[in-house]
Amino acid sequence: MLGRLLPLIVLSVVAAVAAKPVVVRKSPVTLPIARRFNVTNAHDLLKIDQARAKALKEQSLAKGKATSLQQAISNVPATNAVVYYTVSVGVGTPPTQYDLIVDTGSSNTWIGANQAYVKTNSSVDTGEEFLVEYGSGLVLGEQYTDTVTLDDLVLTKQAIGDAEFAIGFDGVDGILGVGPVDLTAGTTSGGGLVPTVLDTALSEGKIDTEVIGISFEPTTQTSVTNGELTFGGTDSSKFTGDIAYVPITSTSPASSYVGIDQSITYGSAGTPILSSTAGITDTGTTLTLIATDALAAYQAATGAVADPTTGLLTITQEQFANLESLFFHIGGNTYEFTANAQIWPRSLNSAIGGSADSIYLVVADLGSNSGEGLDFIDGYTFLERFYYVWDVSNTRVGFATTPFTDATTN
Repeated sequence: MLGRLLPLIVLSVVAAVAAKPVVVRKSPVTLPIARRFNVTNAHDLLKIDQARAKALKEQSLAKGKATSLQQAISNVPATNAVVYYTVSVGVGTPPTQYDLIVDTGSSNTWIGANQAYVKTNSSVDTGEEFLVEYGSGLVLGEQYTDTVTLDDLVLTKQAIGDAEFAIGFDGVDGILGVGPVDLTAGTTSGGGLVPTVLDTALSEGKIDTEVIGISFEPTTQTSVTNGELTFGGTDSSKFTGDIAYVPITSTSPASSYVGIDQSITYGSAGTPILSSTAGITDTGTTLTLIATDALAAYQAATGAVADPTTGLLTITQEQFANLESLFFHIGGNTYEFTANAQIWPRSLNSAIGGSADSIYLVVADLGSNSGEGLDFIDGYTFLERFYYVWDVSNTRVGFATTPFTDATTN
């Protein structure tokens, strides 16, 4: 079916824009993740993050509504993420390695955007097609089950999509979706849910609990392996103190994702920036996005002005010297987002089209006012300062401080 539709799909998009043994392992499995910088689209950093935010809202609100293939394709821009973390994933027997974006904002796992899917005797075509839309593009193809290898974690019957057509994923092979499984509803022609790698790891007895711990580190390099995923638990060497958990928010549409409730204040005076509201945590978003009205309060508190070239807020050196911390109030805990954490790495200014001598802020405009049920996105610029846990089994999110919470890397 997809073969017959492919010419139409392409025209529509252009118009719109050695085998490893199976290891049964019940202790947590840890593997490295690498930070990548997509220089090609770096000048559109804010626009791309805002497009993703809009898509996340619309997809959740449209859940259960019929969308034609033609509509889906016509409405998706062909852009690529600017900064993302990838993990090397083996697929097949013997496995071929693919670099996949780690994404808590989606839940389908698929390959083939760059390197083609190499089928082996463990590859089983389910006879179904899949289609997933993202703020950064679109993918469609055939749905398979196959052996998926994540270091020592080997899943023998993992759902995997084979991309026959993908836009917006230059430089990567696909996505490792580790968000809520309900996000897969309606993504295949057969209907029903598509198990995530966490779901499969639990059902195959490879982990005891459906938890993923994520560690990022701030850096000034464009490409570096400085992160870590832990499946089935957490890595105590990556955080300080205790992990504090909060339940997934009950407010829609944030409740469809790894969503939480939080408020934000600025400085020692506790100046209100964002009243308690719902939003999401998302490894697929670069910036720390807050509602437009909250950003206005942040600008008033900091004196920042919008830069016409990058779209980001910018401050003077004197303002940076006086910049105070933001405080994210999540559950009964407060997380300090220091002055250094609030700025884009200065050594990478030119990479986003900015001036080498300027100071840009990573707190940016979500693109809509508060009160819509998804009023912030704590992207990787926030998450890299804390240890981040998505506890699927208990529908909760955890945070802990790390040695990098107070780093002056930027």
